[in-house]
Amino acid sequence: MTKNSPSSSHIHLHILTFLLLSLVFHGSTQRNDPDQEQSILLSLKQHWSNPSSLSHWTPSSDHCTWPEIACTDGSVTSIAIINGSITETIPPSICDLKNLSYIDLQWNFIPGFFPTVLYNCSKLEYLDLTQNYLVGTIPDDINRLSPRLQYLNLAANNFTGDIPASIGSLSSLVTLQLVANLFNGSFPPEIGNLSNLEMLDLSYNPFAPQAIPASFTKLKKLRNLWMTEASLIQEIPDDIGNMSALEFLDLSVNYLSGDIPDSLFLLKNLSILFLYKNRLSGPIPQRVEALKLQVLDLSNNTLTGPIPDDFGNLTSMTGLALFFNQLSGEVPVSIGRLPQLVDIRLYSNNLSGELPPDLGRYSMLRAFEVSSNQFAGELPKYLCANKVLLGVIAFENKLKGDLPDSLADCNSLRIVRVHDNQLSGKIPDGLWTSINLTTLMLSNNLFAGKLPGSVGSQLSLLELMNNQFSGPIPASISSWERLTVFRASNNSLSGVIPQELTALPLLSTVLLDGNQLYGPLPSTIISWKSLTTLNLSRNQLSGEIPASLGLLPDLVYLDLSGNQFSGQIPAELGRLRLTSLNLSSNRLSGRVPGEFENGAFDSSFLNNPGLCSNTRSLGISPCRAESRKPDKHSSKFIAAVSSIAAVAFLVAVLYTIYVCRSYRKRKHASESTWKLTSFQKLNFTEANILSGLIENNLIGRGGSGEVYRVPVNRSGEYVAVKRIWDNVRLDHKLEKEFLAEVEILGRIRHSNIVKLLCCIASESSKLLVYEYMENRSLDKWLHWKKRPHSISSSVHYVVLDWPKRLQIAIGAAHGLCYMHHHCSSPIIHRDVKPSNILLDSVFNAKIADFGLARMLIKNGEPDTMSVVAGSFGYMAPEYAQTRRVNEKIDVYSFGVILLELITGKEAHNGDESSSLAEWVWRHVKEGKPIVDALDEDIKEPLYLEEINTVLKLGLICTSTFPSSRPAMKDVLQILLRCSQRLPTGEKTKRNEYDVTPLLHNSKPDRSLESDDSVFTSI
Repeated sequence: MTKNSPSSSHIHLHILTFLLLSLVFHGSTQRNDPDQEQSILLSLKQHWSNPSSLSHWTPSSDHCTWPEIACTDGSVTSIAIINGSITETIPPSICDLKNLSYIDLQWNFIPGFFPTVLYNCSKLEYLDLTQNYLVGTIPDDINRLSPRLQYLNLAANNFTGDIPASIGSLSSLVTLQLVANLFNGSFPPEIGNLSNLEMLDLSYNPFAPQAIPASFTKLKKLRNLWMTEASLIQEIPDDIGNMSALEFLDLSVNYLSGDIPDSLFLLKNLSILFLYKNRLSGPIPQRVEALKLQVLDLSNNTLTGPIPDDFGNLTSMTGLALFFNQLSGEVPVSIGRLPQLVDIRLYSNNLSGELPPDLGRYSMLRAFEVSSNQFAGELPKYLCANKVLLGVIAFENKLKGDLPDSLADCNSLRIVRVHDNQLSGKIPDGLWTSINLTTLMLSNNLFAGKLPGSVGSQLSLLELMNNQFSGPIPASISSWERLTVFRASNNSLSGVIPQELTALPLLSTVLLDGNQLYGPLPSTIISWKSLTTLNLSRNQLSGEIPASLGLLPDLVYLDLSGNQFSGQIPAELGRLRLTSLNLSSNRLSGRVPGEFENGAFDSSFLNNPGLCSNTRSLGISPCRAESRKPDKHSSKFIAAVSSIAAVAFLVAVLYTIYVCRSYRKRKHASESTWKLTSFQKLNFTEANILSGLIENNLIGRGGSGEVYRVPVNRSGEYVAVKRIWDNVRLDHKLEKEFLAEVEILGRIRHSNIVKLLCCIASESSKLLVYEYMENRSLDKWLHWKKRPHSISSSVHYVVLDWPKRLQIAIGAAHGLCYMHHHCSSPIIHRDVKPSNILLDSVFNAKIADFGLARMLIKNGEPDTMSVVAGSFGYMAPEYAQTRRVNEKIDVYSFGVILLELITGKEAHNGDESSSLAEWVWRHVKEGKPIVDALDEDIKEPLYLEEINTVLKLGLICTSTFPSSRPAMKDVLQILLRCSQRLPTGEKTKRNEYDVTPLLHNSKPDRSLESDDSVFTSI
């Protein structure tokens, strides 16, 4: 036995060695066998329905060379399929790739719940499932993910409920991003246990109100904390200063209250701090050691006290925003010497004293906004010393003296708003002619001098009201070609009104009342095709009122009162759709035109002794009775009309018989026969279209059919094809919609109405072929955060800022205005909503989907519809209740869209008891700040005033009573004026650009107790 023992041990040792080597070899083969890994990847492709983005995944190629795959030592370690049109779930087989450590499947269409199959990926370190269709709650056992996991990003999905406490057990996490989901529960304090965490992003989630957990302050390695719009309440933890690595902190748009902790400004590495739009109060901490601070935004709070002197030591500071607070005292002089400062916004506070004199001297200052304070002294003289200043916004202060010389040579300037001060002197010539200046607002000051001979080529808005300007209006004013608004009331302008003023083609508003102008008005008006408002009252103008005023297509407000006009009122004025007319206190004579003999003009003609009218409400003398001779030709005329009508009826009967016979013949034709009816010049055939109606080209489904994106040539041109139905037995309702769309789109042409190229029809199917709109519908862009994959995977998302939104609103208004006012028979759309506003590649808007549209009723026809059609939230109340149809139902729907563009909210949230219009009305009536209602993407202060105007317009458009709503023609003019201005809009005590006078005569909406006072807080 002893002899054999070594031999037996030796054998056992060989067996053990063999087994170990076999295990190692077997494991190595399982991980590194290229054929096996390629088979797994090909099975993934098959599971994902072979998306076109993975067409290069073929057995004949090396999978490690595929762009989406990365290998280490021949084994797959990474899968990154971004924007790959994956529409299926993640299968368990993905974890058969034993060395897989990196998974990035963002911007796809992956459905279902959180993929717990990934628990089996034992080496997973990086997981990104951003922008998919994942729903439900994050599982309570999410800590079963690999303990190696360092990066977890589930942003822009549809997760709800609570974030589970177990997520705090993923101890290796460095990045955790759960932004833009639908979490409506809580986030756990256990996140504070993630000691390696460097980035935490919980923004844009409707959490239940919750304080910032004290445990979060234990995250000593955390560099970025982003919790915007996360329903945070109570105070910021005092010991937030313990988070020593913090560089980026965004707690904006929440309900935080109390003081700002002193320790926050002691963080040595802090560079970005956003606390705007909270309920923070008390003073700003006076001790500031965060010397790396670059951007500080504490706006929209109720902070009090002075601006800290230590802010003058923040030499890295580029942006300082403290607007909409209650700060007081003087601005530290040292802030004007900060070398990196490019943006300072202090408006709407109680700041006083002189502004730092060196502002703009040592830095590339671009934005200077200090309006609505109590500043005294002069404007800083170096504001544009470095020639990059974009705007001077200093209105509503107590500033004195001349405008700074540096503005005379500042070609970067776009906007100057210094109205409502005590400034004086002459306007520098260089400012008048600044090449990029669009807006110059100088009203309510003590400026003097004459109007210039020339202005900058971009100037569109000029306000000079209530100053001391004198001299004539120069004849060279015809060169001010881009001018749209010219307000110069209450000055000392003299001389005649030159003919050249009427040559400005874009001019929409002229206010020259309260001056010393004399002589007759130009008898011929050259180019005032856009003029909506003309006020020449309280001058010394004389002669007859030119009949040419009655030819101005858009004029709605006319005031010539307090002059010396004589003669009769031109009959042509009766053609105008005036909402306000004042011809009082002149020397006019004769009878008032019949169009004005109603109560709407009861004060329009007073103090004209020679005028008469038989309408008592006008308050002028009655006219003598006039005898009228009977019309000798009336009976002959009636007989002729009757004869023509009889002939027309006979022709109609014969034509009907012919059509019916033709229909019977066509009915027997083969069902496979297609007929193409063209409305435009085409570069494709019906064969191109029919061959493209395949599943891969399907881009949408709706109640009336499917929509395809079909290529029509090799140069990359596409068309959109709407298949109305595809069944042998035709649905009567769909057929009516089809015929309506063909009838309307086939005969109208407008750049803001989607172009119908042709119709292709057979007995069993109807196809409408449109121009293809690259950016799909407004609905998909406006609500992408709630429906992140509403944006096409082929389209790169960009933020819809205010200029883009206003551009879209104007485009849609142009289309509706054309339908209502410029078609031979006005057209009512009846279903105006964001999904029916399509956007091309540069976001030009076009009205689409005319399936519910109808021609406006003619005299004698019923004005109601047998069935209510439309979309909840956009449907005018009288239409839903009475089925009464007129243009005002489209105006109501468009008003809802305006409110949607401004608030970012949907017209309804599945709750049919309330609507967006009602929500905004309540918000206004309760006196809440309008800025609280704005979409976060458009809270740029530069545009607040224009947004206020459009919000008012949206409210008036959604008035309960149709008579209170404006016409689309007037709506368009207001939007165009906002577009021409686009100035830096701050909160003002009164809105200089109200919707008056265009809508001044709108009847109040008594059901909502709406009157001018409703808008005082806007």
